[in-house]
Amino acid sequence: MSATTGAHGPELRVSGDGATSSARKKRALITGITGQDGAYLAEFLLSKGYEVYGLYRRLSSANFWRLRALGVFERVHLLPGDMTDIASISNAILNSQPDEIYNLAAQSFVGTSFEQPLITAQIDGVGVLMLLEAVKQLDRSIRVYHASTSEMYGATLAEGDAALNEESLFWPASPYAVSKLFSYHQLRVYREAYDMFLVNGILFNHESPLRGLDFVTRKISNAVARIKLGLDETIQLGNITAMRDWGYAPEYVEAMWLMLQQDQPDDFVIATGESHSVRDFLTAACGHLGLDWQEVLVESEKLMRPLDVPCLLGDTTKASTQLGWEPRVKFAELVKIMVETDLNRWNDYLNGVVVPWDAPNCVPSSQFQHKRAA
Repeated sequence: MSATTGAHGPELRVSGDGATSSARKKRALITGITGQDGAYLAEFLLSKGYEVYGLYRRLSSANFWRLRALGVFERVHLLPGDMTDIASISNAILNSQPDEIYNLAAQSFVGTSFEQPLITAQIDGVGVLMLLEAVKQLDRSIRVYHASTSEMYGATLAEGDAALNEESLFWPASPYAVSKLFSYHQLRVYREAYDMFLVNGILFNHESPLRGLDFVTRKISNAVARIKLGLDETIQLGNITAMRDWGYAPEYVEAMWLMLQQDQPDDFVIATGESHSVRDFLTAACGHLGLDWQEVLVESEKLMRPLDVPCLLGDTTKASTQLGWEPRVKFAELVKIMVETDLNRWNDYLNGVVVPWDAPNCVPSSQFQHKRAA
C-alpha cells in the first residue's frame, strides 16, 4: 500500500484484492467510456463501489446513449479528451487520480482501418504509447488494463488447429490489428522495463444490445427486428462464412477488472471457446423471429474486406485457472438477447416511446422526428 499526493491531498492506495484501505473510494479512469465496453465497465465498477471517471471524445452531437441506457450517466465523472493528445491524457490522469486505468478507447472498426490506416495507427498505436508514457511520468503505481484484440492473430488458425491462447503466433491481417499489436508489445516493454502493473486483455469478439450498428452482430439483430415489423425487407452483408468466437460483453468487462486485481501483471485471452459463422448468427437471429435468412439476405461485394480473417477461436484455460473467469452466456442465448432487445426497441419506437438508444442512426432523421412528435 502506498501514498500519493494529488489534487485532493494525501491519498492511500488500495490493496490488490479490490478492498478499500481508506475512506476514499477506489477510483478508475476509463478511456472510451461511451462505447459498449466502457458503459458496461462503468456500471460494473460502480456496483463495486468505485468512483468512476471517463475520458470521452467531444463530438458535434453527444454520444452518451449507452451510459443513459444503463442508468449511470449521472453517476460518472466525464472528462473531454483525445487519445492522440498527450496533454488531455495527462490532464485526465491528474484530474481523476486513478488507482486503475482501463484503456478501451480505439478506432475499432476493422473495415475502417483499411480506409483510414493513419488515424487508426495514431489512436490505437501511438495513443496507447502516450498513455503509457503519461502513467510512467505521473504515477507508476497506477494499474493499467489495455484492450487488446483477437484480431492480432490474423489467419494463423487453420481448420482442425487448437484454439488460440496467449502463446499463439500473431499474424495481423488489417491496419487495426497491426496497430493493436504495436500497443500490445509496448505494454509488455513498459511492464518489464519500468516495473509497472500493465496487462493486455486479448479479448475475442464480444457483443451486446449496446454494440454499435457498424458491427455485424448488431447490424443483424437490428435488421431482423426491423424486417419482422415491416420496416425493412432485406439486410446486406459481406462475407458470411467468416467465423468468430462471440461472447457477451457484460461478462467480459468483469474479466478486465479481475486482471487488475491479481498480485502480478499478466496477459489473458478472454473468449467462449466456441466459433460460429456470420451465417450462423443470421440464421439464429432469423429463426428466433420466424424468418427465413435466405429470403432476407442480400450479399454485397462492396462489404467485403480487402483481407479478412477466416476463423477465430479462443482458449481461456489460463483465465479460468488464474482468474476464475468462465463465460456463462453462450451463442444461442447471446443472439436471443440481442434480437429481443432490438425488437422491443423498435416496438417502443413505433409506439412513440422516446428511449435512449441509437435509433437516429438507422432511420431517416425526418422519420425519427415524426415518431418522437407522435
